[in-house]
Amino acid sequence: MGPVKSEPRPPTPRILTTTVGSYPVPDWLAALPSEQALIDATRVVFDIQRQAGIDLPTDGELYRFDVSHPDTNGMIDYFVRRLGGIDAAVGRQETAAFRAKSEMRFRSKPAGVVIGAIAEGTLNLPEDCARAAAVAGGPFKFTLTSPYMLARTLLDTHYHDMSRLTLAIADALAAQAHDLVCDCVQVDEANIPGNPADAPLAAAAINRVLDAVTGTRAVHFCFGNYGGQTIQAGTWRALVAFLNELHADHLVLELAHRPPSDLEALADLRADIGVGLGVVDIKVNHVETADEIAAAIDRAECALGAGRVRYVHPDCGFWMLKRSVADRKIAALVAGRDLFLGR
Repeated sequence: MGPVKSEPRPPTPRILTTTVGSYPVPDWLAALPSEQALIDATRVVFDIQRQAGIDLPTDGELYRFDVSHPDTNGMIDYFVRRLGGIDAAVGRQETAAFRAKSEMRFRSKPAGVVIGAIAEGTLNLPEDCARAAAVAGGPFKFTLTSPYMLARTLLDTHYHDMSRLTLAIADALAAQAHDLVCDCVQVDEANIPGNPADAPLAAAAINRVLDAVTGTRAVHFCFGNYGGQTIQAGTWRALVAFLNELHADHLVLELAHRPPSDLEALADLRADIGVGLGVVDIKVNHVETADEIAAAIDRAECALGAGRVRYVHPDCGFWMLKRSVADRKIAALVAGRDLFLGR
C-alpha cells in the first residue's frame, strides 16, 4: 500500500473574514457559570465561526461578561476593576462629579475612581488569551480595550490630567500585550470617533500598546454600540489623519451602518494599512444576504481601489443580538465574501 496522499490546502483568499470580538452569552453559561462552562462555551464560539468558514475568529469575550454590567459586556468594567490604582466602589459625590462631565452623558456613573498610580493589578490578559488558545483550533484574534476609551470612563482624583492617565493605562496594557500568544491582537476604540480633537493623545496611547504586540496588529473603531445604539457623532473623514498615525497592520472599521461618504474618505488611508470593511450591521436583526455583502465589497473596491480591502467583518461585536441572528450573520459574511471572489 502506497503512501496516503494529503489533500492540497485551498489557497488563502485575497480577502479574509473575521469577527470583531463579542458573542451573545449562551443561556446555559449565564445560568450555570463555572470555569469549565466558560471553556466549553469558548470552544463552541470558535467552532461556530470555523464551521461557517471564518478565517480569523475571536473567542467571543465570554470571560468578561458580568450580569451587573451587561450594557458594555465587560469592554470597560472587566479592565477597570482589575487595574491597580482604581477603586470600583463609587459613591454619591464621585457619581455627581462624573455626571458633570457632559461628554459622558450616556453613562450614569464612572466605571471607577483613579485613586493612585495605574498598575497592572490583577488584570491577566495573557492567561485569558491562553484559555482561548487551548480551544481555538487554529489561528485566532484576541481583543483588548483602548487605553483612551478606558480613561474616559474614569473619574480621575490622582493624576488630574487626561494625558497622564491615558498613557499610564497604555503602559499597563502594553506590559501585558507583549505576552499575548495569538495570531492577531486587536485594540478596540469606540470613543475617539466622536472626539477627534483628542486624536493625538489617543494615537500615542494606542501605539504604545501596538508597539508591544509581537504578532499582527489591528485596531477596531466604531461609533459606539451601547444597547444597540450609536453613541458618537462624527465621520471617518475627520479621523483619516489620526488613522494614518497608527502603527497598525490593518483597521477594523464600522461601515455597514455608516453613510457612503465615510467610505470615500478612506481612500486617503496609508497604502500599507489594510482596510477592514464592516459589511454586517449588528444594530439590526436583518440578516444580510450573500448578494448584499458581495455588493458592499464591490462598492468599497470601486471607491478604494481593487485589492485594497484586506478583511471583511461585522461592524462591531455580536453581544446585543440573539445567537440565532448572530450565527446567520456570520454564515452570510463568509458566503458574501466567497460570492464576491467567485469561490
